[in-house]
Order: sequence, then C-alpha cells, then structure tokens
Amino acid sequence: MTTDHSLVVEGLTLGYGDHTVISELDLLVPPGKVTAIVGANACGKSTLLRSMSRLLAPRGGRVLLDGKEVHRTPAKQLARTLGLLPQSPISPEGITVADLVGRGRHPHQGIFARWSREDDEAVADALTVTETAVLADRPVDELSGGQRQRVWIAMALAQQTDLLLLDEPTTFLDVSHQIEVLDLLTDLNRNRGTTIVMVLHDLNMAARYSDHLVALADGKLHAAGDPAEVLTEDNVRAVFGLDSQVIADPTSGKPLMLPLGRHHVLNEL
Repeated sequence: MTTDHSLVVEGLTLGYGDHTVISELDLLVPPGKVTAIVGANACGKSTLLRSMSRLLAPRGGRVLLDGKEVHRTPAKQLARTLGLLPQSPISPEGITVADLVGRGRHPHQGIFARWSREDDEAVADALTVTETAVLADRPVDELSGGQRQRVWIAMALAQQTDLLLLDEPTTFLDVSHQIEVLDLLTDLNRNRGTTIVMVLHDLNMAARYSDHLVALADGKLHAAGDPAEVLTEDNVRAVFGLDSQVIADPTSGKPLMLPLGRHHVLNEL
C-alpha cells in the first residue's frame, strides 16, 4: 500500500523578523517513501518542516498538498491528511498515555467532539502498532525517553494521516532508543505506505533509514536524491565544512560517513 498524496515546496522563502532562514527553496517529497532532511545547525531544517505543516507562513512561494496551498487549507482539514510531531513536544502534566493518544482524534471529531467507535479503534490500533498498549494507563511524564517518543508517534498515528512529519524524533535518546524509533517509522512506511519526512542530526542514521535524502545549506537546497548520491565526501564538506571518508555500510549497504578529525587518522605508509 502506498499513499498518493503529493507534497511540493515551490520557491519557498521563510524567516523570523528581519532574518531570512530559507530562500526560494524548491522540493518534491516522494509519496510513499521516507525522506530525511539533514544540514548544519541553523540551516533551516526545522523551519522548513514548520512551514510544510502550516505552522509558519511563507514570505514567498508556497507549500502544496495535492495541489492546494497548505496555508490556505483549514487546520482541521489539513490535520486529517498530514500529521506533525514537533521537536521535544510537551505533554500536559499528569496526562495518561491513552488520553494523550486520544487527542490525535480531534481532527476527525465533529463540532460537539463526540467520541465514536472509530475513535476507539484508531487509538487502540495506534497503541498496538507502537507497542504502547501496556502503557495506556501510565502517566506520560513517568515514561522513559524511548517510551515517550513511541507514545507521541502513537498520537500522530491516531490522526490516521497518510503523511507524517517529524522534527528530530531521536533527539536526546540513546542509541538503542534511536534505533527503536527509526525501526518503528520504517515499519509504518513499509506496512502502511505512510509518507514520512523527518529531520535528523545523525547523517549515518539519515542515510540508513531514508529512501530520499535532502541536504540543506545556508537556507538553500544543496542536494536531494538517493542517499548514495547525496551523502558524498564533497557534499559533506560543502554542507558541514567537514572532511570525511564515505564508505559502504557493511550492514545496510547504505553510505556510511567517517569524519576525519585531526587526531584519529592512520598515518599513510
């Protein structure tokens, strides 16, 4: 199963106050695929994601979902197709897992917000897919970092959207929990055809888990395409100012970037 929704960025310019962050950017998100966005700090990754989800209005250009401008689409209508997991989300104090996940059903409820059997089924399914059903009665603030991330993803899934945007979903997680979250997102893509766009800091995780890799530099699109075409030594140098060696990952076959610092390079014989 693959979603056929199209998400396109055309000539997008974004900023805050007098500062321009993104300048005339064009981007096509492949439907039914996993796209990872990478780049140096303050290059505009999170800003781009905020605009793609309607949270930040453009100064120029537009974001189109199925040919319609997202910033002209009512928020509740958009939320039935596109879900967003922001960076470091904060839950209300004392809220349980089941109640938090249930909030993902808001876009589907009528004016009187009556809970339906479809809502129950959507929440139960989201809890099952993310393996958080056993946590349903637990307060969210008592969970581990990896558990909380799975719960937030469950809330986004309860929206039953075909597109899911995630801003640094592995931030502050240890390696095992990073893999746990990224494996879950891969399962969602492969089993349900969910189109996923995520901002990641870790280049190697981005290359391993994405079908489509986007590299931003100074508010502009530097490269986009297959990870093997984007994660190159020249692009790492241009985007991050870092010398590196890129080899094939012996586990996944995807490109693996090895940074070349000043102190840990073997002397040539």
